[in-house]
Amino acid sequence: MSKLNIDQKTIFGLFADKKSDFLIPDYQRPYAWDDTECQTLWEDIFTFAFPDNDCAKFDSDTDEYYLGPIVTFTNTAGKMEVIDGQQRLTTFMLLIRAFYARFGNMRDEDSVETSKSLAKCIWKTDERGIPQKDKLKIDSDVATDNDKDEFLQILRTGSAEGMKSKYAHNYRFFQNEINDFLNRYPSYFIYLPLRILNNCILLPIEADNQNTALRIFSTLNDRGLPLSDADIFKAQFYKFYSQNNKKDYFIKEWKRLEEICEKIFPQKTGAPMDELFTRYMYYERALQKNKSSTTEALRKFYEKNSYALLKKEQTFENLKMLADFWYDVSNQDKERFSDRILRRFFVLNYAPNGMWYYFASVYFMHNKDKNGQLNDEKFYNFLTKATAFIWAYAITNPGVNALRTPVYAEMVNVIEGREPNFSEYLFEKDRLMSMLKNYQFSNIRPITKSMLAWWAFNDEHQELLSIELSLEIEHIFARNRQEIENALSDKKNLESLGNKALLEKRINIRASDYKFEAKKKYYTGFTTDKNQIKEGTKIYELAKFAKEKTDFAETDIVSRNQSILEGFANFLDANNLLK
Repeated sequence: MSKLNIDQKTIFGLFADKKSDFLIPDYQRPYAWDDTECQTLWEDIFTFAFPDNDCAKFDSDTDEYYLGPIVTFTNTAGKMEVIDGQQRLTTFMLLIRAFYARFGNMRDEDSVETSKSLAKCIWKTDERGIPQKDKLKIDSDVATDNDKDEFLQILRTGSAEGMKSKYAHNYRFFQNEINDFLNRYPSYFIYLPLRILNNCILLPIEADNQNTALRIFSTLNDRGLPLSDADIFKAQFYKFYSQNNKKDYFIKEWKRLEEICEKIFPQKTGAPMDELFTRYMYYERALQKNKSSTTEALRKFYEKNSYALLKKEQTFENLKMLADFWYDVSNQDKERFSDRILRRFFVLNYAPNGMWYYFASVYFMHNKDKNGQLNDEKFYNFLTKATAFIWAYAITNPGVNALRTPVYAEMVNVIEGREPNFSEYLFEKDRLMSMLKNYQFSNIRPITKSMLAWWAFNDEHQELLSIELSLEIEHIFARNRQEIENALSDKKNLESLGNKALLEKRINIRASDYKFEAKKKYYTGFTTDKNQIKEGTKIYELAKFAKEKTDFAETDIVSRNQSILEGFANFLDANNLLK
C-alpha cells in the first residue's frame, strides 16, 4: 500500500525545514503565472494580514490563510520532486526573495531577525543555522523552460536587471508592491513578511514514490491554472522514455510538439495539446471497433491499464505525425496538399461542429504512407463526402451530439479498409428539400455560415482563401434597405440563403447599409480621393454580381436561393447520399 505523509505547515515551517530541497523536474511545464495571478495573490495576502486595513485586527495565534497543497516525492538523489504546486512554490520563492532584498538594507533588530528567517527559506543552512548562499533550497530542471536559469539567478543575487522572463517580470512586480507598501504603511511593514511566513499555510503531501505522487497530481489543481490532461500524459511518457534511456529525445520532441500545438489548436479549455490527444483518441477508439456514442473523458480513456497506451513508442510517434498533419492543414501547405484538398479544408473550417476533425484524423492515421502522405484522389473524395453528409445531417438531425452515431460507425469502416458510405443514414430527397426550404437560416446558426462557405467554393472559379481571413455574413439586399423601401413582398426572403453570402469583415462593415448600386464599389474595390486603394472582395460570386448586375432584387434572391438548395441536393446525390 502506498504511503503518504500529509502535515499542514506554515510557509516558514516548510521552506526553512533542513530537509526541504525542492526540484522542479524536467517533465514539468514552464512557469506560467503572470500579472493577474500575482496581483490576486498579493491582494489576498494583504487582506488576510491586515483585516480592514487594520494591523491590530490580526490574531497571530489563530489566523491562518490556506494556500493549497504541494505534492512531492523524494527521488533517488534525495531531492523533493514537485509534482503539483510548482507555480505556487516558485512564486512564493520570488516573493520571499523580494522581501529579503528589501530587508537586507535594514539594520534595526526586528528587520535583522526577519531577514534571517527569510534567508533560511531561500538557502540551505549549515549545522549552526547559517545560510549557505551557494546552495539554494530549490532547483529547476524543466526541459521546456528556456528561462529557468533566470529564476535561479534572481534567487542567488536578488536582481532581475535586464531580464525579460516571467520570473523576472513577477519578481519586479513584487518588488514594486513591497516598495509601495513600505511607503504607504511604514509602521506595518515588519508585520507583512512575518504573517506570510508564520500564518500562511500549505499542505505538503509527500508520496513515497512517483506513481503515487502522479495519482494525487491527477486530482489537484494549481492556483488559477488547472492541470491539463496533457501534463499527466507527459509525465507518463517521460517515465517510459527515461526507463528506455531516451529521456533527452523525449524532452526535445515533446517541446517541439507543444510548440506546434500552441500554434494550431485554439485554447478554449485545458492545454492546446489536449486537443491533439483528443483527435488521436478517436483513432484508438476506432482501432478498438468502438462505435458507442458515449465518449469517455480524455484522461479516463488514456489511463486504462495503467496508461498502457502511453507506454508505447508508437503512440508518441503517431502523435507527432498527427500534429504535423494538422500543422500543414492550418498552414495550407501547398507542397503537401493539392489545391482542391485545401479548398475542401477551407470549407470544412466552417463546419457546423467539430466532428470532422476527429473523422479526418482517423482517416489520416489509417491511410497515411510511411512518409505521412495520403492518396490525393481518395482523400479528396473522403473530404467531399464528409462535407456533404455533415452539412445535411446538421439540418435533418440538429443537435451537438447527433452526429456521433453515424460518424463513429464510419470511423470503424475506415479502420477496416472500407470507404465511408453512410449507407444506413442516406437522405430522402423530397423530405430533405422540404426541410431546406422551411429551414430558418438565421445568422446565429452555425449551419448558415457552413452553407454559404460550401456555396462559395462550389464555384470552380472561387480562389483559395487564407484560413485566417475573417469572413462575415453579408445581406446582399441590405436589411436597412428593406426597412426604408419595404420592397420585398415576402419578408422571409431577407433572411434566406439566397440573400446571404460570405464577405470579408473589413468590407462588410462598410457595405452593410447601402443599396446594391452603392455596395458594388465595395465588392469590386475602389480608389479613394486620397489615392488609397481599397481592395474588393475575394468572394468570386459577389465580385461577379457587382460587374454584371445593376440591382439585386427579390427575384434575384428567390432564384439564387433555389440554385443553392438544388445545388446542395445535387451535391449529395453526386456523393451517393440520397436514397
